[in-house]
Amino acid sequence: MNPYPGPALVTLATSFLLFACAAYVGRCRIRFGIKAPATSGHPQFEIAHRIQANTVENSVAFLPVLWVFASSVSSLWATVLGGVWLLARVWYAIAYARDPRTRGAGFLLSMLCFGALGIGAAVGVVLGMLG
Repeated sequence: MNPYPGPALVTLATSFLLFACAAYVGRCRIRFGIKAPATSGHPQFEIAHRIQANTVENSVAFLPVLWVFASSVSSLWATVLGGVWLLARVWYAIAYARDPRTRGAGFLLSMLCFGALGIGAAVGVVLGMLG
């Protein structure tokens, strides 16, 4: 039995988000005739490429702190904060695709969740070492 079903679900959903971002880049490549390995061309393709890169970069930092928080602090709160992070990253991606100037709120909310998970994970690990 998995003692961390919530964080596992958030991790799976994050993988699906990464896949969706990659698929959006692929669709834009086809739609705008951008041949690999080019990473520039039509502005909407460049936006899609940045959404994907930013999401990958954030996921690489997010997933470890999610799991350290879940194992050292609370699986429930890791799930809540991780779920909000995930929704904020979806909000960020959709807003960025529509108008890059509107991506800030989703970005900020995801960073606040990341910060809470990171600080909480660090505190949990330190307290675990002391206790």
